[in-house]
Amino acid sequence: METDWEDLSPGVVRRRMPGWDETVGAVAGEAGVLVVDTGASLREGAGLRRGLRRLLGRPATHVALTHPHFDHVLGSAAFAGVEVYAAVGADEWLARSKDELRDDAVRHGMDREEAAEAVDVLVHPHHRVVGELTVALGGREVLLANVGPAHTAYDLAVVVPGVRGGRDVVFCGDLVEESGAPQAGPDAHPAHWPAALDRLLALGGEDAVYVPGHGAVVDASFVREQRESLARRFGVV
Repeated sequence: METDWEDLSPGVVRRRMPGWDETVGAVAGEAGVLVVDTGASLREGAGLRRGLRRLLGRPATHVALTHPHFDHVLGSAAFAGVEVYAAVGADEWLARSKDELRDDAVRHGMDREEAAEAVDVLVHPHHRVVGELTVALGGREVLLANVGPAHTAYDLAVVVPGVRGGRDVVFCGDLVEESGAPQAGPDAHPAHWPAALDRLLALGGEDAVYVPGHGAVVDASFVREQRESLARRFGVV
């Protein structure tokens, strides 16, 4: 439902999805809409695409995937025909890791047939982000920044400059989590994680809204405190 979307800044919204509480975001320009992550299933992705069209009055034209975990990418096939961006290497990982992606979704409680269907038709990224890349949406530009490896080998931040007096917004993916301690699975790169959060803070600054991959929106001080907690947790200076 459109009422499930949270306004963050003019033309910038996000939604906390049911189930795994993953964030999906969207940025509207005059000529396009960029969606940040696509939900955990084809059903979720299709609902997001329809809901955003009603909410923003124009169709999705771009998708940015913050990292290749199932709850953030398995709705991507519902956005067929849309330009998809991810950190360099994510496309190759998704192509060779379909069984791993499906099994991870099932381990976390997804129906096996639903997970298999989403993996079979997964839309792979068309654009590899090395360093930084700017996407023009008509009247506003969005910065995609490859800030990993950290939570995964392929972490992408989405930085949205504010317009009409609105605040800058940084979509962090699972580099930042508010609803619990950030999860560091076997594909994490803990030694690099604090530096990735330093990069986020440099990109967004003190006054930005920071949007975690899971949980409520936070500010720069929260990101800084989580950075210090991760440094202690992983023994990083």
